[in-house]
Amino acid sequence: MVRENILAINPGSTSTKVAIFRNGENVQQKNLSHSTEEISKFEKITDQYEYRQQVIQDWLKEIGVETASLAAVVGRGGLLKSMPSGTYKVTGVMIEDLRVGIQGEHASNLGGIIAKGIADAEGIDAYIVDPVAVDEFEDIARISGMPELPRKSLVHALNIKAVGRRAAKDMGKGLDEVNFIVAHLGGGISIAPLKSGKIVDVNNANDGGPFSPERAGGVPVGEVMKRCYSGKYTPAELKKLFVGKAGLVGYLGTNDARDVVKMIESGDKNADQVFEAMAYQIAKEIGSMATVLKGKVDAVVLTGGLAYSQILCERISRRINFIAPVKVYAGEDEMLALAEGAMRVLKGEEAAKIYEEEVK
Repeated sequence: MVRENILAINPGSTSTKVAIFRNGENVQQKNLSHSTEEISKFEKITDQYEYRQQVIQDWLKEIGVETASLAAVVGRGGLLKSMPSGTYKVTGVMIEDLRVGIQGEHASNLGGIIAKGIADAEGIDAYIVDPVAVDEFEDIARISGMPELPRKSLVHALNIKAVGRRAAKDMGKGLDEVNFIVAHLGGGISIAPLKSGKIVDVNNANDGGPFSPERAGGVPVGEVMKRCYSGKYTPAELKKLFVGKAGLVGYLGTNDARDVVKMIESGDKNADQVFEAMAYQIAKEIGSMATVLKGKVDAVVLTGGLAYSQILCERISRRINFIAPVKVYAGEDEMLALAEGAMRVLKGEEAAKIYEEEVK
């Protein structure tokens, strides 16, 4: 049987996105849901490995795709050690770090583990592509103001790099030939300056930068400390307060920008101001990242689910179009980005990196 298919796997907290790519085309995709009852049986996220792998294999049988037809399996990269961008072969050392959760537990840690489990049975390679742990910071970007708290690179690297490549290609250039500011606008917001294709700085979407649909972004430290010692909250409640119950949810009770637009259209002045404030904060962060590139910016790229909002993109663009042309690539096609990373290796366009040789 000809090995012509690539299986892409993107685990989420209660579902696993899977897709089959053939000759660069997405020919099958599904979001495999996992019930709370099933998930709750497992103590750790990575304990779900065998359960989720079986669900994927059952789906492959359902659609008539044999594992013998797979040329490679590629999974979403997890919270690994800091590493350069690229497509990585899944190795034993990587698997151990994913199981331990070297930078934290997250469903994406399952991506490489499941990919290798399926690939090993066929004697083919498994890969991950541009995980959130991608770190290409310049040294100056690590200094935070407190020696004990260096700034870390945790970033929506998969979509940022993939969209950067597309924007560069549309300009007739390679990613390493351009300077971009890419704003990933989703449930979390990452705004990154790409210097000759490298993510040399970024705000941490969980605790810095603009507020997002459900995250607080950068908030006054002194006030945060007061809440920490107020005795009113458990650590879990505090975490949820800043990531989950903040942003648009905190102000307007929804994390859906479409709902906010409807409020604005119905004359809700508070919703209008909050949405304008989010655009303002995003634009301000883009402006600050322009200084990282010393003003040498070929384009500002807006991407992610929020980029579907024409109103939001217009409000951002009005504030930053003096920096560089603004390009919008709405959505975040992570499945395609995963498959493209594997395809570049299979076609010999780039060499697969080895995790233990690259980590910092």
